[in-house]
Amino acid sequence: MVKQSSSSSSTTQDALALFNSLRSAYSATPTSLKVIDLYVGFAVSTAIIQVVYMALVGSFPFNSFLSGVLSCIGTAVLAVCLRIQVNKENKEFKDLAPERAFADFVLCNLVLHLVIMNFLG
Repeated sequence: MVKQSSSSSSTTQDALALFNSLRSAYSATPTSLKVIDLYVGFAVSTAIIQVVYMALVGSFPFNSFLSGVLSCIGTAVLAVCLRIQVNKENKEFKDLAPERAFADFVLCNLVLHLVIMNFLG
């Protein structure tokens, strides 16, 4: 019995150490990347809210439900791609200007939402 409490204490200390190291590393992240992270979190949370609503109320217009969820998830994926391209520490996209990455993001979002509007009918 005593061993379990010491192992849970060690697990708690490890979790706190991991959380503190992630927090200190994230504090060094530029503000522009933090804004993109907030946008991704908002898009994913909106998709989760739509799924919960569908589970509680029902999915009568199923095309509308699919369009809403795919719009949120697609936007989140495109925002993650933007974050990867804008990150200065990423050496793979060092020659790509942030303005060009944002223009790609906007154009791909436009195409995504045109497809989603077409799917709605």
